Amino acid sequence: MNPTGIQTTTLPETTIPNVDQPSLPPELQRIVQARHHDPFAVLGRHRDQRGEIIRVMMPAAESVRIGEEGLAMVRLPNTDVFEYVVGKETLPQHYCLHWIDKSGNARQTIDPYTFAPQLADFDIYLFNEGKHWHVYRVLGAHPHTVDGVEGILLATWAPNAERVSVVGDFNEWDGRSHPMRIRGGSGVWELFIPALAPGTLYKFEIRNRQHGTIHLKADPYGQQYELRPNTASVVRPRCAYVWHDDAWLEARQKREWLHQPMAVYEVHLASWRHNSKGEFLNYRELAKQLVDYVKQLGFTHIELLPITEHPFDGSWGYQSTGYFAPTARYGAPDDFRYFVDHCHQNGIGIILDWVPAHFPKDRHALAHFDGTPLYEHEDPRLGEHRDWGTLIYNFGRNEVKNFLLASAMFWLEEFHLDGLRVDAVASMLYLDYSRASGDWIPNKYGGNENLEAIAFLRELNTVTHQQHPGTLIMAEESTAWPQVTRPTWTGGLGFSMKWNMGWMHDTLVYMSKDPIYRHYHHDQLSFGLLYAFTENFVLPFSHDEVVHGKQSLLHKMPGDEWRRFANLRLLFTYMYTYPGKKLLFMGCEFGQGNEWNSASTLDWYVLDYPFHQGVQALVSDLNRLHCETPALYYHDFEQKGFEWIDCHDAPQSVLSYLRKHDDDIIIGVFNFTPIPRYDYRIGTPKAGDYIEIINSDSEFYGGSNVGNGRVSTEPTPWMGRPYSLNLTLPPLAGIILKQQPPPAGSVSEPEPIASETLVPPFDVVDE
Repeated sequence: MNPTGIQTTTLPETTIPNVDQPSLPPELQRIVQARHHDPFAVLGRHRDQRGEIIRVMMPAAESVRIGEEGLAMVRLPNTDVFEYVVGKETLPQHYCLHWIDKSGNARQTIDPYTFAPQLADFDIYLFNEGKHWHVYRVLGAHPHTVDGVEGILLATWAPNAERVSVVGDFNEWDGRSHPMRIRGGSGVWELFIPALAPGTLYKFEIRNRQHGTIHLKADPYGQQYELRPNTASVVRPRCAYVWHDDAWLEARQKREWLHQPMAVYEVHLASWRHNSKGEFLNYRELAKQLVDYVKQLGFTHIELLPITEHPFDGSWGYQSTGYFAPTARYGAPDDFRYFVDHCHQNGIGIILDWVPAHFPKDRHALAHFDGTPLYEHEDPRLGEHRDWGTLIYNFGRNEVKNFLLASAMFWLEEFHLDGLRVDAVASMLYLDYSRASGDWIPNKYGGNENLEAIAFLRELNTVTHQQHPGTLIMAEESTAWPQVTRPTWTGGLGFSMKWNMGWMHDTLVYMSKDPIYRHYHHDQLSFGLLYAFTENFVLPFSHDEVVHGKQSLLHKMPGDEWRRFANLRLLFTYMYTYPGKKLLFMGCEFGQGNEWNSASTLDWYVLDYPFHQGVQALVSDLNRLHCETPALYYHDFEQKGFEWIDCHDAPQSVLSYLRKHDDDIIIGVFNFTPIPRYDYRIGTPKAGDYIEIINSDSEFYGGSNVGNGRVSTEPTPWMGRPYSLNLTLPPLAGIILKQQPPPAGSVSEPEPIASETLVPPFDVVDE
């Protein structure tokens, strides 16, 4: 049979005899026809009127003998069934079969049908209840030892199957050779195959019980797969990797992530960088090169576009078929463990994009797994994403929910990941997501909320946070759904953080406008602070914003080359002072000009040019400032960490605000026009000296070098504040000022002018 996963509607002629054999009992006929749901009732050792019988089904054998004694088995006429009537011989419980295959090769194996059921009833019960967080240790293919016999225990869930077989390169992909046993009404099938070794290719051949179609499927719980375009599962060895990140994991449990700096570098591994031959870097090469680069630039985390196994490179991993396996494109599972371990040893956290919202229709994978809509809904109004051509999980089915929950647990536990970014959450929450009227089914209350998906997300967040404290589960959610990052016991969804898609969209729309028009759209910058603290937000400039004709961040910026780079530097400076954790997609950090192309690498050559070097240097400095300055991160999710200085200066397109923590004050002032602003006065709450610690117009970053250096407050009230600074605002630039502590023995603050002399009058808005 074809191991690539092509679905067929009938078995080939070599598998099913063309005619029934009336001389065979019905039970044996079903074995011969590969239709028996309980092969252990027929194969192996049994008693009938003749006495004790040993029976095997071996389509690839010319002759079969039992044990070292060479007890010859008899082939039943016109079948591949062999029998032996036991006499006075004493045979071990797990006897060995010696056989000659059709090529004349001598082979041997212990009969799989001599072993008792191996899966614990409790494991199966928990799975059927949707409560087995570690079911990936039970289902799938695992090295296993029974009564001193080593082999592989395989199990899968296919409740609508008449027969399930393990097929692979060890049995010529013939579904008659290794049919599995059904475990009662659980829908779980299992088989222990002695002597099967790690590295073996395998799939499950499933015969549907309603219509008899045959489906050749990769293992949903497989932990390793062939390199695409091949699609077979691979029996993985026992994990031999020795971790060295105990200190990291212990610290993570105690870390107050709400009050920690977080600057994420989002990466598509296939297109970040290639080796000298133009090939993908493997996990171990990436561990060295990517981690060194990220560490040099000061990022705290790496976020990987999905590396769960997927057949199509062009999906970037978002159409996953292997929810328990890192893709073979970059190496083996232990190689990925090395990558994560190396990140942790260098102080870098790892987040994985994870996709529970939908899955592809590939015939070798989950779609119609047992010949029925098993993982997906049957009704396409519930079970199909029209936009993406993918299928939607049936979150109301316990076993499907358990599959996804176990996948999340798997990545956090087996690979020590620090978090998951859950893709396309909005499409999960709404039954009418991107659907025309009449193309969706309301919930039981008549609403458009997907109640089962909501319950799943709450359980996902509850379980992962309980079992792995310190890990982060982040939502890509683009709507106004309330309380996405609030606890489940208050009615929230329980996510750690949410991507701030509204801020991202408004900011990029504003920045794409010619500065001459920006004063008409000033509210696009100030509006975000009305909701900035309603959720725990991440500020994402992600892969989605630099692909499919949207242009690179650099080329979204208006103007000539100088102005584009100035705008980009301004954008990043604004982002790093704005409340929320930070995320940049690869290439943005040095101002890549070309739109991202997943089929090629980043344009590293542009770093030969000063403007690109300047952007990279600024991002590096912003990352370090962000991590070293609690005022810029400690209260990212709290109103008390932010205060407007002036959000109303639309005529000059200038924004200014404070970031605060305890007595530390950071001031950000942003000039969104190419006109330098001299003698620009802003109010400050305290007197003293302020140092310009970042100026995006510095010549070091490729700017015109207009700025301030050190500046002192004046006792001139302004904007409702007792003191003020008289600043020079560079063109298309942001400046960050840090209050300096007064020198020891300094005099007290000067007395400000009476507040009634404020010039000009100004209404202070308390957001």
